[in-house]
Amino acid sequence: MKYDFTSIMDRRGKDAIAVDGLGKNGGFAPEPPKEGFDVIPMWVADMNFPAVPTIPEAIIERAKHPAYGYFDPAEEYFDSIIRWHEKRNGVSGLRKEHIGYENGVLGGVVSALNVLCSRGDNVLVHSPTYIGFTNSLSNNGYNIVHSPLVKDVGGVWRMDFEDMERKLVEGNIHAAIFCSPHNPCGRVWERWEIEKAMELFRKYDVYVISDEIWSDIILADHKHIPTQSVSQDARDRTIALYAPSKTFNLAGLIGSYHIIYDKRLRDRVEKESSLSHYNSMTVLSMHALIGAYKPEGYEWVDELRQVLTENVDYACVYMKDHFQGVEVSKPQGTYMLFVDCTKWCEEHGKTIEEVEKAAWDVGVAIQDGRMFHGPCHLRINLALPLSRVQEAFKRLDQYVFNV
Repeated sequence: MKYDFTSIMDRRGKDAIAVDGLGKNGGFAPEPPKEGFDVIPMWVADMNFPAVPTIPEAIIERAKHPAYGYFDPAEEYFDSIIRWHEKRNGVSGLRKEHIGYENGVLGGVVSALNVLCSRGDNVLVHSPTYIGFTNSLSNNGYNIVHSPLVKDVGGVWRMDFEDMERKLVEGNIHAAIFCSPHNPCGRVWERWEIEKAMELFRKYDVYVISDEIWSDIILADHKHIPTQSVSQDARDRTIALYAPSKTFNLAGLIGSYHIIYDKRLRDRVEKESSLSHYNSMTVLSMHALIGAYKPEGYEWVDELRQVLTENVDYACVYMKDHFQGVEVSKPQGTYMLFVDCTKWCEEHGKTIEEVEKAAWDVGVAIQDGRMFHGPCHLRINLALPLSRVQEAFKRLDQYVFNV
């Protein structure tokens, strides 16, 4: 491969909660390992790969000029976004005025809800549910109504359209959060699924906030379908949120954006986002995006997808062959596994807390899936060199599931 996905980065002391945050944050983070084991960070959703070189090059080049005052976003910023969506997702008709900056996807979610809803309103969200949605909606006074995803006979997570419709009606719901690809389940929705969901939302006049931050991280044989692309109505009733942060490991730089085609809706969201005066792009995050969306970035993402596909294949096969009673639906996108330990825990008389503690003790820093509404689940980040993934599963085999 042209780019480096095999070197093991030492992130200690480099502003990475993935390693330096262990044992902190009030139980949100895993505990540090026992003596003799190094940390394999597999919890927080960032990557353990060096960024494509064009990103630090762009940041360093801009930082050489010793003035960092007020600025307007460069035309290259908007052109880079438009070109990215045209080439990666086949999007047509996207223009500069449709794009707006957001201080993170979750900030965009809250701004959109503040426009679409009143505090105390019901909002439809699929479960399992990303913890960021849970916290953001609860902290801002919105009532989450969960519509559980269900596994089909092939073990693939699917939307339950009957349940969705019933809850839209019973809850008098007019706003929904749609996660595409889905976090934490890793589903990459097929066009017919998005069309059917959007038809329900049209029928009951539900506006849609579509979190598509994972849309570039699609594994082999799957394709991302932008929610706004399935119909003219979907285009008009959807607020789509994107960022280069998951794709290129830029979360620490902050810098997301929305795409809103309907002018009235866009004007209201942009007004809401502006009220605090904190929703402001930084000059270095702008140049990071421009650096990411260069031709080298396209190549880098294609190689990343190959690496992650191999990691996912390895992990899923290993669990099937070695961890009897542990179940996982193979993700189609993202680099996260959502692992169900219910049967294993029942058979071995263990709790999910004991499973997690045993993994943490040997440096496999995986995440508690209960905060994502998985009652006996683990959430595992596979965005590491394959050698580290192999070592992690070797430790899980030796010290956790086959003791």
